[in-house]
Amino acid sequence: MSLAGLASFAQASGIAGIAGIAQAAGIAGGLAQPGTAEAEEAVPSPRERIRRLYFPNVVLRTQDDKPVRFYDDLVKDKAVTINFFFARCEEICPLVTSNLAKVQRLLGDRVGRDLFMNSISLKPEEDTPAKLKAYAEMHGARPGWTFLTGAPADVELLRRSLGFTNPSAKVDKDLNQHIGNVRYGNEPLMLWAACPGQARAEWIVESVSWVMQPAAKPAMARG
Repeated sequence: MSLAGLASFAQASGIAGIAGIAQAAGIAGGLAQPGTAEAEEAVPSPRERIRRLYFPNVVLRTQDDKPVRFYDDLVKDKAVTINFFFARCEEICPLVTSNLAKVQRLLGDRVGRDLFMNSISLKPEEDTPAKLKAYAEMHGARPGWTFLTGAPADVELLRRSLGFTNPSAKVDKDLNQHIGNVRYGNEPLMLWAACPGQARAEWIVESVSWVMQPAAKPAMARG
């Protein structure tokens, strides 16, 4: 997939560059003169607009019980994957988690350097850092893959902001039918897309390789 194709897919996925929106905001404002400091302050950059719309900077806790800010610490200036799960899930979660563990093995030491993986619990009131640590160890997660919990309201805000919702309100409330997709992207380049979490691990690696830093595609490690 070319970067142009990835950008088109990103638009379809709900997170994409919004330079046009930023320009429109400048026209609608009509108060600050173009090129002035006031104009630059009044019209956020496309990257900043994306941050405000899609990446709430809520505080989460890692499996090591470390507090982190979602945008500042986990997303900003990085290429990342993001998915949602919960530890006691007996349906889609273990399948996706096991598949992502294979993805991590295929990528080798590039995870934690060129790509950072993030899994967020949909049952934060249940999934304490200690439970997440045990869950990560059970699935063979390695450094570079962070499991996260937090305040229920903050997790719900993230879920909705990142587009992990179902059009059916009834289905959306049923955690056993939660979205099993993996969001991936390169924050500074404003490239975002998604893929099914149960897709072939090799295909997921191929997909995320286009947004990893540096831009060159990785050679897969033997897993």
